[in-house]
Formats: sequence, structure tokens, C-alpha cells
Amino acid sequence: MELLERDHELQALAIALAEAMAGEGRIVLVSGEAGIGKTSFVDRFIATAGRTARLLKGQCDSLFTPSPLGPLYDIARQTGGRLLAQLEAEAPRAALFSTMLDLLRGQPQPVILLVEDVHWADEATLDLIKYLGRRIAENPVLIILTYRGDEVGAQHPLRLLLGDLAMSRIVRRIELRSLTVDAVRRLIADLPFEARTLHRQTGGNPFFLAEVLAHAGRGVPQTVYDAVLARAAKLQPAARATLETTAVIGSRVEHAMLERTQRGAVDGLSDCLAAGLLASAENGVAFRHELVRDAVLAGLDPGRRREICRAALAGLKSAEAGRGDQAQLAHFAEGAGDGPAVLEFGPAAARAAAAAGAHGAAASQYRRVLAFAADRAPTERARLLEAYAEECAIVDDLAEACRARDDAIALWRRAGDRLKEGENLAALAWPLVRSGRNAAAEEASRRAIEVLEAMPPTRQLAHAYRIQAHLRMLHRDRRPAVRWGRKAIELATRLGDDATVAAAENVFGAAMLVFGNERGRLHLERGLALARKAGLDALVGQSYSDLGSCYGEQYRFAEAEAHLASGIAYTAERDLDHANHYMRSWLALTRLYQGRWDEAAEIATALIEGPHVAMVSRIMALVALGRVRARRGDPGVAAVLDEALDLVLQTDTLQRLAPARAARAEAAWLADQPERTMAEAAAAYDLAVRHGHRWHAGEFSFWRWRAGDRNDPPRWAARPFLLQVKGDWQGAAAAWERLGCPYEQARALADGDMPARLAALEIFDRLGAAPAAAALRQRMRVEGVRRVPRGPRAATRQNPLGLTTRELEILECLTQGLSNGQIGARLHVSPKTVDHHVSSVLAKLGACTRGEAARIALEQQLLPQHGEAPAAK
Repeated sequence: MELLERDHELQALAIALAEAMAGEGRIVLVSGEAGIGKTSFVDRFIATAGRTARLLKGQCDSLFTPSPLGPLYDIARQTGGRLLAQLEAEAPRAALFSTMLDLLRGQPQPVILLVEDVHWADEATLDLIKYLGRRIAENPVLIILTYRGDEVGAQHPLRLLLGDLAMSRIVRRIELRSLTVDAVRRLIADLPFEARTLHRQTGGNPFFLAEVLAHAGRGVPQTVYDAVLARAAKLQPAARATLETTAVIGSRVEHAMLERTQRGAVDGLSDCLAAGLLASAENGVAFRHELVRDAVLAGLDPGRRREICRAALAGLKSAEAGRGDQAQLAHFAEGAGDGPAVLEFGPAAARAAAAAGAHGAAASQYRRVLAFAADRAPTERARLLEAYAEECAIVDDLAEACRARDDAIALWRRAGDRLKEGENLAALAWPLVRSGRNAAAEEASRRAIEVLEAMPPTRQLAHAYRIQAHLRMLHRDRRPAVRWGRKAIELATRLGDDATVAAAENVFGAAMLVFGNERGRLHLERGLALARKAGLDALVGQSYSDLGSCYGEQYRFAEAEAHLASGIAYTAERDLDHANHYMRSWLALTRLYQGRWDEAAEIATALIEGPHVAMVSRIMALVALGRVRARRGDPGVAAVLDEALDLVLQTDTLQRLAPARAARAEAAWLADQPERTMAEAAAAYDLAVRHGHRWHAGEFSFWRWRAGDRNDPPRWAARPFLLQVKGDWQGAAAAWERLGCPYEQARALADGDMPARLAALEIFDRLGAAPAAAALRQRMRVEGVRRVPRGPRAATRQNPLGLTTRELEILECLTQGLSNGQIGARLHVSPKTVDHHVSSVLAKLGACTRGEAARIALEQQLLPQHGEAPAAK
């Protein structure tokens, strides 16, 4: 079919290629619904503009459990050499990724790397794309990724990759739209169709249109399935058998696999090709579109499907080369209803997926195996459940992880294996606490220690001690955390368990450092060194995370920033997203206290929008964003802080409760609600005092004092808060200045004499702290001060409404009539982030619509360099 209405998109792709050829690597995301013509679009580009570059092409297949790194195998078969040798030798994932990067960089000409249908990609492939995307910025490489945008929901694994790429300056997006009525009219030509009717029935989808037009004169099929099946029904029996076999095997099928499955009888293949249902592909055939395969599978009798799966399984088992693809063997074994074969190949497929970093695929494989393992020995089922629980925990399917651990514990208990029972009880505590089920986690940890201490000392007991230390640290129970941490270190050291020693040193150190004991840093650094030596990358990331967050909780933001920066770089290099997310949430809080509010809001919003962000990271990001909004007077304060409270109440730990309650107390104070301020501060005050946390107790004492409580705070409370409560505003301001917290410094100065108040106003205005500045000006007027500075207008007449730098950029885009998506592409932020800024701009301008905001900007000369705004909508 003629390629219509794609000139603008082809030009955009050509520009990206030109930039890549100039040494500025680019990633282009080509999205659109199924049937929109992504493959035809890319093929046209490569056939024209792509001739000067080397093409490397990989394909993601629609399997229920995809084989890890399928596209990498495609590329290796094209290039041969070291990459293919490493894949055949089952080299570690890090080595494969490095070799692929070297391959891209080592070509004598620019490279186009095309990966099609990444919505079907396994986790390892997504990690490979992320790895390459972070490293090609200065190389002549163009990566093109195609995917079905309508199939990538909020929880889809690809969404995490898209979120990671959203902030990258090298990424470009091309969304292919449906064809217009004019394009349909051109396609119809002299055929007996009415353009508007056909456009309405097909939605302008090129694939639907092609199918309908291929049946000219016989009416319009109700669905694309009808069109496909109508064409397939014309095939001779041999061709229909080939089509069905191909559909069951996959989107693309090698000739050898097809011949083995059909025992050499592929006589009908040419008819399938002639009918346009299949197309020739390298070493085999492929469906012209995945919707064709979907339609064939939908019309396939279940008995016929099992028959084909049995033949495919037999063909793979008979082929020596095929025995390496355990995922395919397990897939066909399940389809054939062959339980012994599932149990033979499934565990190996799961282990291979886990080794490649495709933990979601590994969990799916174990889930498949367990469905066929009911009659297996209890100990075998228990080990499968352990492995399944581990993979579920990694992909944050915590409910399944807990259920599988519970089942494993019951089986080990019935088998009389107390050691394995205790091991699994300790392991169960971790997904429980990550789920916010702290009481259940405590019970599991207690039972684990009780069971394991009844036996001679083991590594399992050392691990159980470490888990208990971690739980105590999360609750900010300093002394018990240190005590349990010391027990874990002593036992693990005696048993030579370096991983538990390193993890326990981290917990031991964090429990001390978070309360201001600098000796804790020595333990954290010891754990970091042990983890590095043992090659425990995840634990190295955890060490950086603990160092950064502990210093942040102690308001030592210079040290926090240094460790967070190192840790974020380390985890980004190794794609350790869990630790990376948590450190970014603490970086947002650090930027908040440093007065860098635009950056804090950007970092926090990106995390909140991202899928698969752990609850603890989300909580801290919500707190950071809520405090930024409250301090600037932005809309949406209640929404984020209400969500934060809902989450922290599930954890019931001081570590989470205190930041959320303090943020809510401050927001209430800025909203002139002293009673609510008192309630929020009082809600966690006793807990902070009971745990002896200087900073949390100090801040809650400060907010209670602000709300009218005149009880003396603890003498050991954090000094800046204590000084201000005691009336020493000068000492408090100086302390906050030394800590690098300008907003808190201004808040202390606002309690002082006239020069101090003027200094406070200058800081508030510079930061954009509109509520605090307005409250101070009002207080000064009530007290009779005659000449109260007017505020931001003195600094800039072009911005009298307190717009931030980012908001001015957004407003400039509004005057140009840009959509949120277009603004996001220009400023390299997500549309949701743009939406937040637009809401803030409208609120500050008092505008109801985007057009009205643009008009106000021009009338008040907020952006005098621009022309006339579009009419209000």
C-alpha cells in the first residue's frame, strides 16, 4: 500500500540520522497502534535516507514468555564475531552489553540499530536498550525503537524504560497517526467505497484499510479478524496447516523449525506468501502483521493448537541446536499439556532468564512450572516456590512473593526441615516490610530467629540477624539495630559469609549515622569496600543510598549530595534502578533544603510519574514535591501530601511518618491553619521523642511552638530548631546558614528585628517563597511598619507574579500555542510534568485557560520579545 501522510515524520527521522552522523547519537521512539504502519515507515526511511549507514536489526517476538535478549541474537547472526561467540558461550550479561556497545562504536560508518516491537521485549532486552541509550550520546549511532503505544499501559515493563529515556536530550519521539479521510480517498481510487464511511469504520488504520480494500466488492468486514480469516479460508489444506503452524510457533519462524514441526511438509508456504498473509524473512518467514497471527490463533481449535505444540516440541527436542532455547521448549511443552517436559525445561529457562536480568520472564517460567508440579515431592515444590518468590520480590510482585514464601514455609515445616523453614521465614520478612506489612514482617523475623537459634549456628541465622537489624533500623530503634547488626557481623564473619557481613555492616553503620554518630560512617564504608571486593553491585548501591539518606536525615546536605551523586552515577551505570530511585528521591529533598526548588520538583515529579518505583522512593518524592508546592504557593499540595500520608501509615515507621507529618504541618501553617499544624506535629512527636531522634523531635517541637504550644522541647533536640523555639533567632539563622538551608534561615530571620526581617524578605523573594513572604509582609503591616518592601517587582518588572524560571519557559510555550506533548519535547520533560507547571502558571496568573494565560503574558509584557498570543480557548 502507498505510504501516505508520513513526509513530516520521515523528515524528523532524517534529521535524527544527520545529527547521529555528526557524532551526536540519537534514539528515536516510533510509536503507534497496531497496524499503523511502523514497519513500512521505517523500511521506507532505510531504503532512502539510511543508505549511508550500516543497518543492524533486531526483532522482539510475541511469546508468552519471551526468550531473553532475542534481538541481540538477531544482531549477532548479522555480525558474527565476538558477540555471537559470547552468546553461544552464555557469557555474562555485562560482557554481552559491553561487546554490543563496542560493536556500535567500532564500525567504519555510522550505524542504524533498529529494534522492532519493543512492547514485546523481555527485561534483559529493555536493560540492553537502556544501557546503550546512556552511552551513545557522542557516537555516530541512531537507535530506532518501534512499539505499540496503545499496548504500553502504566504497569507495562516498557513504561519504565520510556520514563528513563524521557529526560534524555538525545531522545526524539515520532508518533504515527491514523490516516485522514483525504488519504483514504486516495487509496480507494476507483474502488466502490465511500471515503468517510470507510474512514469511520476503520479509524484510518492502514492495516485495516489494506485488508478491507483487498476484499473490494464483497462488503466491509466488521473486524480485521474477519478480513484475515476470510483470506486464510481460501487457502488449500496444506497452506492452512502451514499458516496455523507458523502462528503457533511465533511471529517469525525459521524454515528449519517449520520443516521440523511439519515433518518436512511445507508445500503450502508459497500460497501463504502469495496471499500476503506471510512474508519472507531472513532464514524463514514472518507474519505480514501481528494482527494476522492474532486472527489465526483466535480461530484455531484448542485441540489443533495442542497438536501443533506437540509437534513443535518434538521438533525442537530432535534438533541438537534447538535444545539451547529452554524458553521455547517450555513454551511448547505447556501448549502441548506435557507436564514432564515443562518440569524438565521450565526451571532451566527460568534460571537462564534470571541470569540475563529478565526477572519478570523468570517469574513467569517458575509460575508455569509450579502449575505442573502438584504431584512432585514436597521438597522439590518448596525449592521451586523459593526461586519463584525470589524472582517475584525482584520485580516487586510482593503479594506473590509473600504467598510463595508462605507456601514454601508450610512445605518445609511438613518435611521437618527446620533449617529451611527458618531460612524462608527470614526471607519472608523482606517482601512483607516492603509491602508496608510491618507487623507481619516483625512476626516472620521473630519466628525465623526462634527456629534457627534452636540449632547450631548457620549462615541462615546470620542472615536472620541481619534482617532483624534492618527492621530495627527502619523503625529507628538505634540500640536494638546496633545490637542485632553486631550479632550478624560476628556470626557471618566466623562462618565466612562475606555478603551477610557487608550487608550487616551497612545496617549497623546506618543505625548509628542516622542518629548523628559519625562512627557509623566507618561501618558503612567497610560494608561498601566488602561489597565492591565481592562484586556485589546491588549492595554497593545500597551503601551509597544509606550514606546519602542518613546524612540527609541529619541535615548535612553537602555530605548527602556528594554520596548521592556518586551513588546515582554508580547505579545508573549498572542499571540498579531500585537504589537509583531512592537516591534520586533523597536528591530531590536535598535540593529542596538547598533552595533549588525547580530541580527538586523536576526530580520528584519524574519519580512520581514513573512505573515500578518502590513505595519508599515514592513517599520521599511526594514529600519533596509537597514541600516545594507549599513553599511556593503552587496548587496541588494536598493531593501529593495526602497520598504520602496514605502510604506512610501502611509502614508505621518513624523513618516515613516523620517526613510526611512534618511536611503536612508546614503546609498547614502556610495555609494559616494553626490547629491542623498542631495536630500534624503532635501525631508523630511522641514517637520521635521516644526514639531519641534529634531532628524529627526538633522539627515537631518547632511546629507545635508555632501553633501555640509552650511546652519546652527536649534539651537534646536539633540545635537550629531548639534555638528558634527558645527565642534565639540570630543563633538559629546562623545555624541554618551554616547548614546551607536558605529558607529555614529566612524563617528564623523573620522572627528578628527590622534588618533581619528585611533580609528574610529578600531570601523569600529570591526563592519564590510567596506564602512566607506574604505572611511576613502582612505581619509587618499589622505591627505598623510603614515602608514594607513590595517584593519581586523590584527584582524584575517582567515577572511581577512570582513565576519561576521553568514557569516562564512554560508560559513562553503557551504563547506559541504548543500542546503539553510539544512543550515536553522542547524542554525534555514529561507531559505530566508540563501539566503540573501549566496548572501552577494558570494559578499564579489567575487565568482559566491556556489562551487566557498567553493573553495576560502579552498584555503585562511578561514575555515582551514575543508576538501576539493565540486566541483564548
